[in-house]
Amino acid sequence: MEIQTVKYDNRIVKNFAFATILWGVIGMLVGLIAALQLAFPEFFNDYLGFRYISFGRIRPLHTNAVIFAFVGNGIFMGVYYSLQRLLKTRMWSDKLSYLNFWGWQFIIVCAVLTLPFGISSSKEYAELEWWIDILIAIIWVVFGWNLFATILNRREKHLYVAIWFYIATFVTVAMLHIFNSFELPISFLKSYSWYAGVQDALVQWWYGHNAVAFFLTTPYLGLMYYFVPKAANRPVYSYRLSIIHFWALIFIYIWAGPHHLLYSSLPDWAQSLGVVFSVMLIAPSWGGMLNGLLTLRGAWDRVRDDVMLKFMVVALTCYGMATFEGPLLSLKSVNMLSHFTDWTIAHVHVGGLGWNGMMTFGLIYWLIPKMFKTELYSRKLANQHFWIATLGIILYAVPMYIAGFMQGLSWQYFNPDGTLVHKDFLEIVIDMKPYYILRSIGGFLYIIGALMLVYNVVKTVKKGSFAADETVEVSVERAHITKGKEYWHRKIEGKPVRFMLVSIVVVAIGGLAEIIPTIAVKSNVPTISSVKPYSPLELEGRDIYIREGCNNCHSQMIRPLRFETARYAPTPESGGYTKAGEHVYDHPFLWGSKRTGPDLAREGGLRGNLWHYKHMIDPKGLSPGSVMPAYPWLKEDDLDTGLLPKKIEAMQTLGVPYPKGYAQKAHADLEKQAAVIAADIVENTPKIALNGQDKNAKINELKRKEIVALIAYLQRMGTDIKVKQTKK
Repeated sequence: MEIQTVKYDNRIVKNFAFATILWGVIGMLVGLIAALQLAFPEFFNDYLGFRYISFGRIRPLHTNAVIFAFVGNGIFMGVYYSLQRLLKTRMWSDKLSYLNFWGWQFIIVCAVLTLPFGISSSKEYAELEWWIDILIAIIWVVFGWNLFATILNRREKHLYVAIWFYIATFVTVAMLHIFNSFELPISFLKSYSWYAGVQDALVQWWYGHNAVAFFLTTPYLGLMYYFVPKAANRPVYSYRLSIIHFWALIFIYIWAGPHHLLYSSLPDWAQSLGVVFSVMLIAPSWGGMLNGLLTLRGAWDRVRDDVMLKFMVVALTCYGMATFEGPLLSLKSVNMLSHFTDWTIAHVHVGGLGWNGMMTFGLIYWLIPKMFKTELYSRKLANQHFWIATLGIILYAVPMYIAGFMQGLSWQYFNPDGTLVHKDFLEIVIDMKPYYILRSIGGFLYIIGALMLVYNVVKTVKKGSFAADETVEVSVERAHITKGKEYWHRKIEGKPVRFMLVSIVVVAIGGLAEIIPTIAVKSNVPTISSVKPYSPLELEGRDIYIREGCNNCHSQMIRPLRFETARYAPTPESGGYTKAGEHVYDHPFLWGSKRTGPDLAREGGLRGNLWHYKHMIDPKGLSPGSVMPAYPWLKEDDLDTGLLPKKIEAMQTLGVPYPKGYAQKAHADLEKQAAVIAADIVENTPKIALNGQDKNAKINELKRKEIVALIAYLQRMGTDIKVKQTKK
């Protein structure tokens, strides 16, 4: 045994800790604004000056800020602290550490500067444009390089369980991000997904579900395996349970993505695989939760006194609740009720606020005093934060569960004569408002708790003395001597490269088994001869629909369920439930995951152009009680068609069958269709509303506006397979 001196780098941990706190507060505040916009629809909505913070634009800003800015920085904070101590060595490269830090902050700033401007790919949790995706991949590789170089340079032979989860996080997130981000750029700020329709949906939710698994779960399980035993001063409950937990979790999780697409146009075999593996997830997930909670056996007196352990216990409890509920929601009978409702929002926030948020707060309360060599400024304040945050989670989640149950049941109610009880979707929206108000109060309390943490940390830092390079003496074995038979898993732990390769194989199996057949076997996505490419004006309108985030509130997927077809496709001529072949030219797919407003898959032709014009400008005036924001800028802003030829050429590259040379002719077709829609709007507008304007002049002015393109897209939805169109 040899004693050596090591200098741990605390600067990088401190930087990530401060970034975690900063972005956490910002991300939560943006989320509170979004929640208030549903509770009080005029809040920062409806006016030209508020276009950049309308709900459709800030909702993805909120999710990205919380996931990648708050939780992402929290991951790096915990990993950089624990990894050095588990391996008894400093990070391999300080330069790579700080490149990781500043690169990640730059990416976050890029998100802040693009998403509110509507620069979005629309894919959930992956809205950032192509060049930011490349930056993410580069910085993630920097992190992984530093991680593995440090592991190879370690003074500890075997890899502790936390490091297994760090390795799996790195390799799987890289795989998910790169595969989901295949895009065809047409400009610096615009690209189209390489995949279309059903294929795009499967790849997106393979990514989306496993982003939750391998960005919000596995790294935090690694942190749990390090910090809970440390804070409790006890060894982890079961090493063998850790092994089962790890390998079962990373193998099973990757298969579960299709449970987000139940009753959709995804092939049934893929949906069934998603259900089966989702149900199987209960075992490893609860194995990890129990391993964490049972580590505290005999230390419950410490939990009462140690605020960090209180946060950990609630975090693990929320993790257990969320990982029981996830498989439950994957059952078709339950999913029929929950999907597209606020039940899913409640589920996500139990994990986000409870599991990730409370764990992060606990880590900060534990790390800051240690790095600044002092006691926490106020344990009383930290305990108050704990109770306020816990109450905030309850006040957030419970109303959303009730709202979700009400939505799911109300959508399904039929009268004895076979008609829908709530035929008007707006009736159900109005019933949700009290629950949205309660949700906002819960979110407000949670933010109050976070601000209390900010104050506590600032005061702790001021009274402490920061140890930038923490010097410690560690014991190092010159030669590892095994007495007796070595446990089989030790052989894998001692070989990090082998461990990484085995992890890659284990997580890749499920993804390849589901994605390759869907992409490679054309019969899995049958085409429909009547489905044609979008016209140039409709394509431009679709891009505006994406820019404004309309897909955050409206689905485009009528499930083959009686209450859905009765509501959205009530006649044989309507086209019925959504078919896979309808979306073969959709780059990206826009099926949505939440119905704050009604489904739009069969919207085309149901209402006149003037109705859509008025609805976009003043939705609350046309539909009293609506929570939809107004879009007055659409009638003010001219449609920019400068990229139209490149858009057509990009679609042709992606396999959309526009005629050869059509890119040069597209503008003329756009002008012709725009003039028809503008003329229809003007002709049906009462004379008094025209304020004495000449009709032809008004048509020429209106046909150049963005709103006409958006109306063209809305009027196209679902019309390819309708037998007969009707107008009201």
